[in-house]
Amino acid sequence: MNTTYSFQIYKSASLLPLEWNSLAANNIFLTREYLEVLENSCPVNMTCHFIGLFEEKKLIGIALTQFLFAEKLESFGERDKCLKTSVRNFALKNFASHVLFVGNNMLTGQNAFIFDKNIKESKAIKTLHKAINQLKKDLKESGRKVHITSIKDFTAKEIEPLQAEFKNNYTFSTQPNMIFEINENWKTEQDYIDALLKKYRDQYKRARKKSEGIIKQQMSLSDIKQYEDVIYDLYFHVAKNAPFNTFFLARNHFSFFKEIMGDNFLLYGYFLDEKLIGFNTLIKNGDVMDTYFLGYDESVQREKMLYLNMLYDMIAYSIKKGFKEIVFARTALEIKSSVGAKPVKMYGLITHSNALINHNISRFFNYLEPKTEWQERNPFK
Repeated sequence: MNTTYSFQIYKSASLLPLEWNSLAANNIFLTREYLEVLENSCPVNMTCHFIGLFEEKKLIGIALTQFLFAEKLESFGERDKCLKTSVRNFALKNFASHVLFVGNNMLTGQNAFIFDKNIKESKAIKTLHKAINQLKKDLKESGRKVHITSIKDFTAKEIEPLQAEFKNNYTFSTQPNMIFEINENWKTEQDYIDALLKKYRDQYKRARKKSEGIIKQQMSLSDIKQYEDVIYDLYFHVAKNAPFNTFFLARNHFSFFKEIMGDNFLLYGYFLDEKLIGFNTLIKNGDVMDTYFLGYDESVQREKMLYLNMLYDMIAYSIKKGFKEIVFARTALEIKSSVGAKPVKMYGLITHSNALINHNISRFFNYLEPKTEWQERNPFK
């Protein structure tokens, strides 16, 4: 018997089927708890929807979508002041202000969907496609027409079954995901240091010496709430000065994240003379450590090599706790490479609702995605 698959679109994590988390067991970013964090403390210009795929009444697939609308976005990024940036910002506001992401635009990696391993993948992807089209219809009826639909982030192998179904989509590749593989023989931070070439051991020593006087502290929920405004200001400074942005986090994002996710979410504060001058965040995802958002005081960061020290701290913690890899994500590719992260090329699919623009989507995409020139480093012996 040829059973058909169906779908259901949910607007709230509280409405998800009870068995949702059984499919999300291997990815914290698709669990009901994380989706609750997204729903209740997502960026002001983002609306999340959750898709359940069913074989009769059995849940056989789960997916996340994020609808971003630029009307409430203060800035697309202020670091680069040039003609191309102005053209890109004009294009974003006029032709790409409503973007539907299938996946998570706040993370790097395949956090878009999970299917039951016993179902037919091509059939599930076809059903997901139908669900996406229905969601676009629903959004249009509510007065928000989707300009761009993007499915992200996949490795070369992961993207293939999607390309077969989404035939009129343009396959793009953006900045790589920086992945730090932890050697199974490393048990301490010193094991990592010993594996570095002299040049990079010297870089480590120089950074650590520069950080003298800074006190690092894991912050509890009450700490995060106490320093919420300072944390947000430090985050916002870094985010606003990035070359490109499609969202800014809600002010309560970190405290709500900690409240719901508990020990799976870590926020470390960096203090100098009892003043919070930086922070970083980590998310435990099985045996993988995901780095998340951070912030810092620019003047102190330069003097104290704060960002580099944060990377070393993340590596030290992950080794100590027995994680297998660290997802350092995008941005700051060269400095992440200098501590040992390797680039993994990621792919996505994109389509535009305007047929003429969609026909020239490859050229249009170049205005949306800033190019980054960088040199890969190889710090290990």
